[in-house]
Amino acid sequence: MPARLDRVLATLIGDYRHYSIERRLFNTISLLNTVANIGGAFAALIYESGPFLILLHLGTGILFGVFYYLSRFKDSYRILYWPFIAVILAFLFINSLFNAGSAGGAHYYLIPALVIGVILSRAARRTIGAFVVFGVTTTALFFVEHNHPDWITQYATPMQRMLDVRSNFLFVQFLTGILVVVLTKNLNQERAKSDALLLNILPSSVAEELKAYDSVSPRHYESASVLFTDFVGFTQIAEGMSPDELIAELDACFSRFDAIARKHKLEKIKTIGDSYMASGGVPVANRTHALDSVLAALEIQRFMMELAEKKKAQHRPFWQLRLGIHTGPLVAGVIGREKFAYDVWGDTVNTASRLESSGVAGRINMSGATYEQVKDLFVCEYRGKISAKHKGDIDMYFVNAIQPSLSHDSGKPNQRFVELYNVISDHSPSQA
Repeated sequence: MPARLDRVLATLIGDYRHYSIERRLFNTISLLNTVANIGGAFAALIYESGPFLILLHLGTGILFGVFYYLSRFKDSYRILYWPFIAVILAFLFINSLFNAGSAGGAHYYLIPALVIGVILSRAARRTIGAFVVFGVTTTALFFVEHNHPDWITQYATPMQRMLDVRSNFLFVQFLTGILVVVLTKNLNQERAKSDALLLNILPSSVAEELKAYDSVSPRHYESASVLFTDFVGFTQIAEGMSPDELIAELDACFSRFDAIARKHKLEKIKTIGDSYMASGGVPVANRTHALDSVLAALEIQRFMMELAEKKKAQHRPFWQLRLGIHTGPLVAGVIGREKFAYDVWGDTVNTASRLESSGVAGRINMSGATYEQVKDLFVCEYRGKISAKHKGDIDMYFVNAIQPSLSHDSGKPNQRFVELYNVISDHSPSQA
């Protein structure tokens, strides 16, 4: 039922994922006023309130309907604020004159109307302006009531007055409650949207720290793993593609990398052109980060091989991928106040980048430090000491597969692998 209600509301006032909160509020309030005033026209007809009040309610109801249409379907809500407020004030002022002034209770509607004006104001000057025009209108109503009582239509009997005052008071309560519900729901939707956006940028624990303290303290990790990937021959193949095709290809690949990283508990750090970077063991320290990184690398490698086969069958060019992994200490956190991003720093990051650039297309190249943590679970191939730029000679290994005794025929982990993984995971996490 809630999901169905959300779909109905999205149809009536706009999807919160695509419409701003100001526009959704304007749509909601203009629609409510349309229904209320047209309903008031029928009520005035039933109670024989006279043709003028019937036309007043019906005419303003139609105007509110026009405002709703222009905002909901024409995106014109920004220029409708003052016309909308003017119609509300004119209607309430005239309606009060024809309903015994302050004695009839119609002036109670000025309270939720001011709330509407403030909610929709969007700027300090408009908010101040709303207070001013509502104050002037209320003062004018009391001035007319005091100095020109003959301008006010009184009730024929005390019973009519009592019924009208009570109904006005109850309806004002009802309308104010609706406004609070609408505002609360829209604010909650807006908060959910901003939280989702923040979680797309930062890890959840980091996002919570940023919201709580307006800053994030960098953390040192004694042991973490960094995974780099880079497309081989990217420039040559990219030159034969349109910008749209290039972006679509990269998005498809990196979206899959994101899903694989998430599956294996890696934190995506960033993409740099055609390079992809993720890290294991941050922001929550653990003892399986090296295993997680290698498992993710193997799955990424498998995905790229399958993609290459499809491209070959279609006689289309395809990218190959180099992957590099290194394990060691690093610092992670958020730096800056604008366009902030979660990042990692340290020699471990630089070395992981060198492992990738010193690798071979289609292979996973890892350092001796990573090898020491994963050697019992994976088939590895020693490459020897390889010279890396600015790093000297580094022991490097290719990762070929999961150990045969620990994998299914498909190359994926079997139950024994999972048991060994859990034994490592059950130890207390590395201290950050």
